This record gives sequence, structure tokens and C-alpha cells, in this order.
Amino acid sequence: MQLIRPFRGVRPNQNKAGEILGPPYDTLSVDEARSRSAGKPNSFLHVSRAEIDLPLDINVYSPQVYAKARENYDRLKADELLIRDDQPCYYLYRQVMGSHSQTGLVAVASVAAYDEGRVKKHEHTQPKKETDRVNQIVALEAQTGPVLHAFRHDPAISKLLEPTTDPVSDVVTDDDVRHTLWLVDDPTKIKAITEAFNNLEAIYIADGHHRSAAASRVAKQFREERNHREDHDSQYFLSVIFPDHELQILDYNRLILDLNDHSTDEFHALLENSFSIEPSSGPVAPQTRGEFGMYMEGTWSKLTLKPALMPTDILERLDVNILENLVLRPVLGIEDQRTNPRIDFVGGIRGLKELQDRVDRGDAVLAFSFFATSAEDLFAVADAGEVMPTKSTWFEPKLADGMVSHEIG
Repeated sequence: MQLIRPFRGVRPNQNKAGEILGPPYDTLSVDEARSRSAGKPNSFLHVSRAEIDLPLDINVYSPQVYAKARENYDRLKADELLIRDDQPCYYLYRQVMGSHSQTGLVAVASVAAYDEGRVKKHEHTQPKKETDRVNQIVALEAQTGPVLHAFRHDPAISKLLEPTTDPVSDVVTDDDVRHTLWLVDDPTKIKAITEAFNNLEAIYIADGHHRSAAASRVAKQFREERNHREDHDSQYFLSVIFPDHELQILDYNRLILDLNDHSTDEFHALLENSFSIEPSSGPVAPQTRGEFGMYMEGTWSKLTLKPALMPTDILERLDVNILENLVLRPVLGIEDQRTNPRIDFVGGIRGLKELQDRVDRGDAVLAFSFFATSAEDLFAVADAGEVMPTKSTWFEPKLADGMVSHEIG
């Protein structure tokens, strides 16, 4: 079974990426999308969040939204702001954020490989979000939001991912991330890349479980309704694949809105059953597994799990599960982090000051900072067929929407 293959990508015409590239559709609220796209008629947000071009009271899942997305996408192509390559290609995609740099391969991954578990997942999906992506893909007859994949570092593959030509796009977006794209159209190199990746045991979904599940549903729909065979474009989905050692995974921190009727002294006493607590003069950025920062009542503390309580199970040893099993459920009464309104989440890109500020202004009474989940943890959970808890990983930088799209009609 093929794992990946090249494709005819739709990408910004030369020097147009700065007008087009937008943040991922699911990282902005509608109001933020309207603000970010103001004065930018060619921003890809007009495709990925087409509700910004419709009345304020529009239902974001309305058929009008998906129809508007198709209209806007077609306009960008008609105006030749977006072009489609004549032959199947690969693309190299480099992102630079501050001192961090990562270079990945833009390809299309096999839906069959996903369905059979060779493209491995580690999260549950929500049907409503899946259906939204299905409707978007069907309306556009294209996948415009790439799935972020990872693979275990292989020096031979990394050598293949070194650019050797001039870029076709090179732009710094308004979040100060540099996005550079190279076209790989040499048949010899395409063959070498295809063989190298198809020899991998698996690739892993890092971010994009809903897009992956939606692609699987669309592939099945197109097989049944349009008689698409397994080699058709609709049977593959847009992917950007990075070596694990280059991915930057940040902490995903928690805000707690109340102490579940415990006094501060009672809460500390309950924590001391599982953790040693050490006051800190400043914000605590945990440095190892089993270590947490805690901010409440204007003071930071470092919590360290008592060694005898460290789990050995692949899933239970994750810090998000340690905190849930020892604090959130038994002490704070938060049984389900996905649905409980008494907990909120803050990605590590916002920094520890965001936690402190939100507690200080009364949005929450308590904050926990985490040690970031590792790529190896993600791989281990996926290999075991397990599911990571909600909000376990935060990847930065984010892939830009509009850099390369995959048409499946």
C-alpha cells in the first residue's frame, strides 16, 4: 500500500503568498477572523472562514458559508492569484519562528493507509466538527487545511528534504513566522522521496484529526457516488510531514474556575497527599515529567509528584493524566475535561504570564502549568492504539492555510 504520493498542488502565484496565506481556520474566532482579514480581500480566510463575508448572524455551518467559500476559492484561481501545477509534485515547506526552524514534506497521504492504521492517530474526534470539514471539502472539491504529520527521524529522509532550488514562495506572516515553499518536480527526487516514505512503518497525526477523519468520510462518499477508484485524488488527503526531532511541542496549560468548595488550606492539604509543594518567587516552567507549576492567590508554587506515585503505564504516565487522576477528578470534581465548564485551556505560546494575568483578574482561581508532552509520548500512545486526553499537545508554529491545497474533484 502506498503511504504517500505527489500531487498537483494549488499554491500562490509567484510573490502572491503575502496576500493569501492565512492562519489555520480553527485557531481564530469569527470576530478574530474578521479582524485579521480586514483590508485583505485575497486572504485565505475568505475561503477557510467564509462566514466573514456573510451577515453577522449567519450560522457558521449554513450551506451558504460553504457555497461562499467555493465562490471565493474559485475567484482566487480565476484571478490567477492561485495556480495549479501541471504535473504531480512534492513541496518542501520550511517554517521559522524565532530561533526555531522546521522543514517538512507537503504530500498527499493515503486514506486507505489511514483507515487501516498505518497513518496513526491518538485523539477522538467530534462528529459535528468532522461534518463541518466534510461539507467544506465537498463544497470546494479540495482540501485546503493540511494535516500535520510526524515521522521518526531518519537521516536519509532528512537529506531528501534539503532544498536545492530557489523557493516559489517566501513570506513572513503577521505573526512573525517565515513560511518558505520549494517545488520538487525532478522525477528522480520524487521517486526517491516516495520510496523512502513508503518504506516507513507509519506516520503519525500530530494535529488535524478532524481533517483526517473528514477526508476518510469524503473518500468513501466519492467512491460510492462518483465511482472514484483507490488511485483517485479523492482517496488521498493533504499532509505536511515533519521529522519528530524538528517539531516544537509546547505545554498546554489549565485554568480552574473554583476549588470545588474547598478552602485554600484544605486544597493544599489534599495536594500534599500526592505532591511535594515548594513556593517559588516567580512563574514555574516545569522541567521534567511529574512536575507542575501552580499559581493561586498571587503566588507561584512548584508541585513535584512523589516518586512512588509515578505510573508506568504508557497512557497514565502522561502529565495531563497524572493531574487529572490525582487532582482534577478526586479533588476538584472535574470528571470530563472536554465538557466541564469549570476548566479552561491556555496554549503554551501565550506564556505563563497569561495564566497569571487571568487568575489575577478573576477569570479563574487557580492555574496549572505543564511540562510539554514529547513526540515520543505521542508515538507511544498511538502505537499502543490508545487515545491521549484532550488538550495534550500544542504545536508551534502553525501551518498556514493557502500555502498548498489539494483538489479532489
